[in-house]
Amino acid sequence: MTAVTGETEDRPGTAPRAETQMDSETGTEAGTEGAGPAVASGAGTGKDPAHEDGEQADGRHADGQPGADEGRWDDGLIARRAAEPCPEDPAGEPHIPVPGPYAAPLRTRLDALRELVGLSRTRIEGQALEEAGRVLDEAAARQRLSSEHTVVAIAGASGSGKSTLFNALAGVPISETGLRRPTTSAPISLAWSEGAGGLLDRLAIPGRLRRRPLAGGSGDEALQGLVLVDLPDHDSALTAHRDQVDRVLKLVDAVIWVVDPEKYADAALHERYLRPLAGHAEVSFVVLNQIDRLPGEAADQVLDDLRRLLDEDGMAVGEHGEPGATVLALSAVTGEGVADLRELLGRFVQGRTAAASRISADVDAAAKELRRVYVADGHAGLSERARDDFSARLAVAVGATAVGEEAERQWRRSAGRACGTPWLRLWRWFERVRTPGSGLPQPLEPVEEELTARQRVEQAVRVVADEAAHGLPAPWAQAVREAAVRGAEGLPEALDELAVTLGTPNGRPPRPAWWPAAVLAQAMMTIVQVCGGLWLVGQIVGVTDPLLIPPVLLMLTGIIGGPLVEWACASAAKGPAHRYGQDAERRLKEAAAACGRARVLDPVAAELLRYREVRDQYVTVSRR
Repeated sequence: MTAVTGETEDRPGTAPRAETQMDSETGTEAGTEGAGPAVASGAGTGKDPAHEDGEQADGRHADGQPGADEGRWDDGLIARRAAEPCPEDPAGEPHIPVPGPYAAPLRTRLDALRELVGLSRTRIEGQALEEAGRVLDEAAARQRLSSEHTVVAIAGASGSGKSTLFNALAGVPISETGLRRPTTSAPISLAWSEGAGGLLDRLAIPGRLRRRPLAGGSGDEALQGLVLVDLPDHDSALTAHRDQVDRVLKLVDAVIWVVDPEKYADAALHERYLRPLAGHAEVSFVVLNQIDRLPGEAADQVLDDLRRLLDEDGMAVGEHGEPGATVLALSAVTGEGVADLRELLGRFVQGRTAAASRISADVDAAAKELRRVYVADGHAGLSERARDDFSARLAVAVGATAVGEEAERQWRRSAGRACGTPWLRLWRWFERVRTPGSGLPQPLEPVEEELTARQRVEQAVRVVADEAAHGLPAPWAQAVREAAVRGAEGLPEALDELAVTLGTPNGRPPRPAWWPAAVLAQAMMTIVQVCGGLWLVGQIVGVTDPLLIPPVLLMLTGIIGGPLVEWACASAAKGPAHRYGQDAERRLKEAAAACGRARVLDPVAAELLRYREVRDQYVTVSRR
């Protein structure tokens, strides 16, 4: 393992080092100029070169003239100058973004999660979507940065030896170790290759805490692209240290959890970190350190107990080629097992899948958190039975049955007026004249029934809303009920207008084809009756020959035949009158149902459709 350079003072007259990289899409070279913490030649620096000898970070003097070494590479790695330099990051570390879209499965899940959040913002409280929004933001931010680097954090409790392990992986002391606690007060990074500036800026690691090993050495080849971060103690007495740990753990690609034989079963570690991050097993390493302190087979026993605890936490342990957390034992002091960890880290880093795996695990965690607001207990929706029941309740509220019966009675009255005897019609006219107001149409229902009708409408809306919301998660059930209530505003008034418009038939009912024949027969009976009467009167006054039987028979024929014709017409009118009443009832029912559908059922159906859309998106998000 090669040595690691520390922070040194800039040498006057030395230009900042630069780097180039082939653009993955255009094939052109992209270069950066900046001040790295250390380089292979040992001339690196952790300070801003803009403050040394009047030279700025772009290689020019403060007066705008080119510096002495502008355009010259001092790292000996690349012999040609870059065409266009990339901007320098604030910390002085050059940033070379190597953008690349996530693989199709993860990209599909992220798109579905973004669509899910967009469709749900007005239905679900912001706190429930906060984690999903954070995952989307972090996924977008990580995608814009280098895909050639893997950021791995080393986390552990005080005294677990994580800083010692950090130094052992680096090959030289970088992170301070000792008996004083806490020893590590801020995250320290170690990058094995250029271009990690953007990633370290995202972690808010200042330039003075960024380290680089010297180039060269076969031991470093497998770790090219690794960015190792030593974190403060997660059980530190200082809240600021714990906050830094929590912040960085949300941003790194993988984590090495360092435990020791004394604290490997610490409840704070398992309950606060390992258990909540159980879904991130594929990007987790659990290292049992300080095995040199365990005699005989004690190390294997502690390691087995550690695996048992991880299994209870729900964190899968990757054994026999299965995906899961990597668990191993080592001693950072004696070096036992460190080479195995370096080898595992090398394969992990060269796979270039850690960032995508971490984002995928974050999506899994967000989907698990959102399950309660997207997964229904049963089949959600409005059945045909519920729709028919709602329409039937509205029909009762609007009085459709009473309207049909009134239309049927009106048809019969019209048939009676057309086919009845003149004497009966004359009597009815006399009754109307004698009783003022008897001929006016009567209200279909008393005034006191209006409140009952309104209550029936409100009850119908509540029933159909409860039916539609049954089994839905609470936010969507509430949205369905609110849509039904909004639609029900003004529904009773609209139904009243329908009752007035369609409930009172205008004009005369349609007459069947046999009505003229019935009217003619009734007229003939009247004429026969009148003729018989005149014949009999003529005999009485002596105008005609006395012949009593023929005029009497003629009169009886008219007197009996008129009511018979009227009775026959009334019997024949029952069927058409009933159909006429049914048509009136059906028209009012259909109009009431259409009004209820437009005002209540359609908004409810729209909410259910939106829920089905987000449910489909959630299925896509939660499915790997």
